[in-house]
Amino acid sequence: MDDFPMRPIKKKQRIPLPRPEVVASPLAHHGAADYAELERLGLNPGDVLDFSVNSNPYGPSPAVREALAEVPLDRYPDREALALRRALAKRLGVPPDRIVAGNGAAELIWCVAVAFLRPGDRGFVVEPTFGEYARAAVLAGSRVETWRADPARDFAIEPQAVAESLRRTQPRVAFLCNPNNPTGKTVPPGTLATWARVYSRTLFVVDEAYLAFAADVRSATTIDADNILVLRSMTKDYALAGLRLGYAVGHPDVVAALARVRPPWSVNAMAQAAGVAALAAEEHLRRSLSELARGKKALVAELGSLGLECLPSATHYFLVHVGDGAAFRSALLRRRVQVRDCASFGLPAYVRIATRRPEENARLLEAIRADTDIADAGIRVLKAGR
Repeated sequence: MDDFPMRPIKKKQRIPLPRPEVVASPLAHHGAADYAELERLGLNPGDVLDFSVNSNPYGPSPAVREALAEVPLDRYPDREALALRRALAKRLGVPPDRIVAGNGAAELIWCVAVAFLRPGDRGFVVEPTFGEYARAAVLAGSRVETWRADPARDFAIEPQAVAESLRRTQPRVAFLCNPNNPTGKTVPPGTLATWARVYSRTLFVVDEAYLAFAADVRSATTIDADNILVLRSMTKDYALAGLRLGYAVGHPDVVAALARVRPPWSVNAMAQAAGVAALAAEEHLRRSLSELARGKKALVAELGSLGLECLPSATHYFLVHVGDGAAFRSALLRRRVQVRDCASFGLPAYVRIATRRPEENARLLEAIRADTDIADAGIRVLKAGR
C-alpha cells in the first residue's frame, strides 16, 4: 500500500514540482509486515508468523547480541566501516578497496543508479524480480528494458535469450538477482562471465543477497571481470534485517563511485559491530542453513500433499501456484500467518513462501488445513493446471 500517494498539485500552490521521474517511478511492494495493515486488522505484529520474508528464521548469532551491548551510542560510527570491510576482505580474499558497505543492499542499488545511470540511458532488468532495480533506474532518468522468464519453463533463466536482449538494448547497467527473488533460479558463473566479456561496456550488477541459501552455487566474486559488481545483504543470511546491512564487491573504481554518492554515516555503529561479530560466528550460519535445507524438503512435501504446486527453487524460499495469491494471503493472514502475494512481481496466481523452523512450518500447514477455502483452492488449482 502507498502511504504517500502523489497528489495533483493545484495551480495556486506555491511549492516546487517534483521531477517527472519521481511521479512516473513505479512503486516497489515488499514482503514483511505492513504495520498499518495489521493495525487495521486488529493484529499485533508480534503475533503474526511471517513466511513472506526470506531471512534466516534462526536469527542472529548470540555473539551479535553480545557485540551490540558494547556499542557506544553517543559516538559517530566509522564513515568507511573499516573494521567491517577488513573482516569481509579477509573472508572473501579481496582487498578492502574492492568493498563498500551500505545500509542494506537496497541502498547500494540506489547508489548504482545515481552513480552510473544518466537521463536517457538504458537500464536492463531480468524479471520477474526485486522491484527496486527498475525503480532506482527510473528515478535516475533511464529507460528500463526487461527480459522476462517464462512460467511454462518454471521461470528458468535462458542464457541465449537474455544475451539476445542485451545485444538489442546495449544497456549501461544490467541488474540480475542470483539466486533470483522470487523464483529461486540461478545463473552459472560461466554464463555471467560470458555476458560480461561480450558486453564489456555494460555494468552487470549481480545481487547475491540469497546466495548463502543456495547450496553449491558459486559467487560472481570469483569472476575476473571489471564490469561485474556483486551485491550482498547481511540482513538475510545473518538475520540482521532490523539493523540494515549490505555490501558491494567490485573493481576499485566502481566501488569508489558508489562510496562518493552514498549518504554519510549510512551504516550505523550497531550494524557495523553486528556485521563483524556475525562474520566471526560462522558456525551459527552453517547450522542454520543445514536446518533450513532439511526443513524446506519436508515443507514442500507437505504442501504437495495438500494439493499445492511448489515450483523448483535453489533456495529455502519458493513460488507456490495457488490461483489467486491475494485471496490466499488474505485468508492466511486472518489466521495470523503471512505469505508473500506475488502480484507485484506480475505473478497474481502465485505466493512466495520462505521456509522457517519446523514448528513454525507446522503452524503454516495447520492454518492451510484449517481453512477450507485455502485447502480447496489448492486442490482446484492442481487439477486445473497452470
